[in-house]
Amino acid sequence: MTEQRYVETGVESLDSILDGGVLEGSSVLLTGNPGTGKTVLAMQFLYHGVEECDEGGVYLTFEESGEDLAQAAERLGFTRWREHVENGDIAVYDKMDLLDEHDFAATLTSILDEVSGGDYSRLVMDSLTMFEMFFETEQERRRYLLKTVEILKEKGFTSYLVHESAEVFPDRDIGLEEFLTDGNFYLGQAPTKSGSNRYIWVPKMRKQAIDTHIFPMEIGEGGITVHESAAGFLQMDDRGGL
Repeated sequence: MTEQRYVETGVESLDSILDGGVLEGSSVLLTGNPGTGKTVLAMQFLYHGVEECDEGGVYLTFEESGEDLAQAAERLGFTRWREHVENGDIAVYDKMDLLDEHDFAATLTSILDEVSGGDYSRLVMDSLTMFEMFFETEQERRRYLLKTVEILKEKGFTSYLVHESAEVFPDRDIGLEEFLTDGNFYLGQAPTKSGSNRYIWVPKMRKQAIDTHIFPMEIGEGGITVHESAAGFLQMDDRGGL
């Protein structure tokens, strides 16, 4: 039997919560409201792959330009992001690349064919919400979403699919995206007297033993830090948080 390999997320405590990382070849949905850190977690996933694991990454963004991403990376402390893009370790396809053809489905397939020939094993699609807007009917959206997830698996990518959510945990609907993907990271935030408290929850990862508690999370220099002890919420309560 082939031994299962786990792909590091770039967040040490999150790897611990996942009992080693994300199972290689999995598709993971990053869900949450705007501003909860989904794009940061996705960029950190690719940056860590290049810096620490010798694994190239692909970033597909419908909302930002390549320069916007580079500036965001530098603000987060991902200091060599531009260098990795320039030398091809991270391949960025921004909205100008993805929207330059009338047939979006054909464009995406062409890009995935192109990068599958390189040394890339990690992929981010940011965001799935924008991706879904290119299809006129619900049936068409469902069909191509399923096709996209299957293509990513066939080409051997471990992928993060970013998805905006209008609901706030725990009042949220279970969408088709969650059924089609192998796992789900839910990122949220709650207002406090001094700002907001962030948290992450992993409700599902197929074929993996996971810790399904809700964990405190912070965004700072170097990206996202997850506090593995759920007891950290007690300190948040004392500051007027959750």
